Amino acid sequence: MPLPNRVTPFGVMEASPARGSFMGNRGCLVDGRGRLVRRWRGERWLICRLEFRGRRRYPLMAPGRYTELFFMDEATALAAGHRPCRECRRVDLETFRTAWLNVHPDDAGSLTVLDRRLHGQRTAGVPWSARCETLPDGAMVALRGAAWLVLGGSVLAWSHAGYTSCRPRPSGAVDVITPPSTVAVLACGWTPHLHPSAYAQANPSR
Repeated sequence: MPLPNRVTPFGVMEASPARGSFMGNRGCLVDGRGRLVRRWRGERWLICRLEFRGRRRYPLMAPGRYTELFFMDEATALAAGHRPCRECRRVDLETFRTAWLNVHPDDAGSLTVLDRRLHGQRTAGVPWSARCETLPDGAMVALRGAAWLVLGGSVLAWSHAGYTSCRPRPSGAVDVITPPSTVAVLACGWTPHLHPSAYAQANPSR
């Protein structure tokens, strides 16, 4: 039976048999019996590689250790409020942090400050809006309660297994799922890793 550790762009943890492209964590989210009891523990929400230095974690979601979360792709993880891990994705983190400093120069490159600012945005509890035509590729928006990826002139319907359909990018204001500071990082040119289905949906003739 699948564990409830597949994360949606809305940050919700669900059970799905689909395999994620990235792992991550928000601290230990389970009780002593391995039951999911909290959404996060701490402000450091990471996006990690599935494999790193041959490490293996078993069983998953064990009490007393950080809870392994899985994301369909990096755009999903960013929308849920995570950022690249310093240990297993150092190069990606440094380019992310460089773009972040273009947006928040007063943060002085501190990961503690970055995580605190990002935590406030992802847990604000209210959506924020922007004109869809101004959003960078890799941002996620909510249309009629469902998550869609912005890519080129299109938006792509999200699922745990990949992107399932494509429609023209709408114009006007939309609810944005990805935190505003992360959207600003994407606008600076930082490019997330997308599931292969994103390009297949956006370029069906290729």
